[in-house]
Amino acid sequence: QLQLVESGGGLVQPGGSLRLTCEASRSVLNSYVIGWFRQAPGKEREGLSCISSLGVNIDHTEHADSVKGRFTISRGDAENTVYLQMNSLKPEDTGRYYCAANWNPNSPVCSMLPHYRYWGQGTQVAVSS
Repeated sequence: QLQLVESGGGLVQPGGSLRLTCEASRSVLNSYVIGWFRQAPGKEREGLSCISSLGVNIDHTEHADSVKGRFTISRGDAENTVYLQMNSLKPEDTGRYYCAANWNPNSPVCSMLPHYRYWGQGTQVAVSS
């Protein structure tokens, strides 16, 4: 069983930045595909970004059109950490942010559909002046 814990959420003004952290209970490098999702009140869970490993220091990433150019998914120095850097935040980015994982070693693709087995509890992000 893989445990995931998100952190880094908070209240930020429009145009501001936050970095979310997804910490896994063990290494996810080269073995798990990681996705970041957002759920706003009254809305369905939305896929934002995902990352998979093609090999040593080679990652495949994808970003939803709604966040492309503003959000960046990346790995931390620790093999159990994945970040979501969020810049130029807008009020519509408000919601609860979740990371998720699927076992898929050396996958050339990743998915932003919510068909992941492992989920964290989420961290709240509010963008407001």
